[in-house]
Amino acid sequence: MVIDVTKKYSATVHTNRGDFVIALVDPKIAPQTVNNFVYLSQNHYYDGLKFHRVVPGFVVQGGDPLGNGTGGPAYKLPDETNPSKWPRGTAGMASSSAGVSGSQFFITIGDAPFLATGGVYNHFGQITSGMEVLDKIQQGDKMTSIDITVS
Repeated sequence: MVIDVTKKYSATVHTNRGDFVIALVDPKIAPQTVNNFVYLSQNHYYDGLKFHRVVPGFVVQGGDPLGNGTGGPAYKLPDETNPSKWPRGTAGMASSSAGVSGSQFFITIGDAPFLATGGVYNHFGQITSGMEVLDKIQQGDKMTSIDITVS
């Protein structure tokens, strides 16, 4: 564990289109997911990775080292479902039978309430600034780095 569950975390995601900020959920709600995202970010895992999936009005997704939606860090996170209505700007960890729930994450760019019942997605944050950047992201755009702030 690299996080302190008594503190609050945020992530500034730097992209070739600009920056956006994710306020991570209370680490007590999704400790392994928040810890994993913080750990990977602090160890530059996401630096240079592409947003490999963009579905207008739905999601922007990245975090796959292979760049095609099938890669990850060679482990799968446990399910840490927590209440979310998945409004626009919600951050979630991707999940599939292929085991991509280790590093691939998505941000909803439209309301997606069906995600609450459509599978197991670890909700781990909410966009607090830069939503206009996410609206401009196109498939193939890159994350240059992610900075983690602790308070």
